[in-house]
Amino acid sequence: MAREEELGHSDIEAALATRRELGARYDAELVDGFADRIERVVEQRVAEQVALQQQRTSAVAGAGARQLALAIISLVACIPISIVLGVNEQFVALLVTLAGIVAVNIAHAWQSRP
Repeated sequence: MAREEELGHSDIEAALATRRELGARYDAELVDGFADRIERVVEQRVAEQVALQQQRTSAVAGAGARQLALAIISLVACIPISIVLGVNEQFVALLVTLAGIVAVNIAHAWQSRP
């Protein structure tokens, strides 16, 4: 957010100083001007939060399809690996390979959660 869009104590003090200089007859205009600035800042912050939430929602929505694709690819890859390592009776290597596939799937699911 740009510095001129931020509201702080100095803005309130400036509005009060302007009121003292101009008198009570300009109170409505001063209050309206200050309220407009507050509304713009609030709207900007809300828009930023909405945009951030939409990014998060779209990332989570896409994660479901990616997780399904990863699971299918993992199963497809697991079949030939199991055949090759199972036929050669390399059960330790088979377990390590399967543990790696499971770890990749768990890591992706953990990273994709909201």
